Amino acid sequence: MSQIDQIPPLRDVIATHNLSAKKSLGQNFLLDLNLTAKIARQAGDLASSDILEIGPGPGGLTRGLLAEGARRVLAIEKDARCIPALEEIAAHYPDRLQIINGDALEVDPLAHLTPPIKVAANLPYNVGTELLVRWLTPAQWPPFWSSLTLMFQKEVAQRIVAEPGSKAYGRLAVLAQWRSTARIVLDLPPQAFTPPPKVSSAVVHLEALPEPRYPADPHMLSKVVAAAFNQRRKMLRSSLKSVSPDIEAHLKNADIMPTDRAEQISLAQFCALARSLKAADSRP
Repeated sequence: MSQIDQIPPLRDVIATHNLSAKKSLGQNFLLDLNLTAKIARQAGDLASSDILEIGPGPGGLTRGLLAEGARRVLAIEKDARCIPALEEIAAHYPDRLQIINGDALEVDPLAHLTPPIKVAANLPYNVGTELLVRWLTPAQWPPFWSSLTLMFQKEVAQRIVAEPGSKAYGRLAVLAQWRSTARIVLDLPPQAFTPPPKVSSAVVHLEALPEPRYPADPHMLSKVVAAAFNQRRKMLRSSLKSVSPDIEAHLKNADIMPTDRAEQISLAQFCALARSLKAADSRP
């Protein structure tokens, strides 16, 4: 299935609109519509959800999402060169695609979407991690999204699903797994893209949990995790000294050895440590 709709193939669309990928925007285009439809299917049933897509470029994944039955898609694209190509897709799918030419870091998607909302995107490499952290750390939980289906460099994807004890385990794993269930659902080689990046990519699917896996104050947990992994080679009694002068007592309260290092600590232990520190902060 190289064609999923009656719009011209993506190579023709890119040639017509002279859309060479810009490295400065972190662009790598997926041209295989069979593959973009497969990625869209990883987001689950789309018919009853609005979809937020960041960085659609010439619209490969956009077309996959719409062809797979998305109720409505909001596509936020920073590169004005791509807008005419996206408008051609909007004309083919009347009232189902809204395009915003803007920076995803500055646009409020909730002004344009109706819940339930899923996020599906081949994220630009230069803003992907920042957007993910924003979506995982809102002021209120549950978040505006029910699921995230996101493409990253494979190394970033592995960091999201990493287990304690592995080199990939860090802040992203803790933040993602505290409030969601995350798994890699698809691997993509460099040659799937134009131009081919130097690294492989992977699609990660995250399902939002109704409430965090373990109780903890989000600000304290973020503070502890950031401090611990910023100096991941140090023992925790040293790397967390700036968090509390009594850090060794708090570590013991959380059943953590002061000589342990960040990558050895489970999500449950990090949450227990955050609770101990927050309780101490709350005392008169």
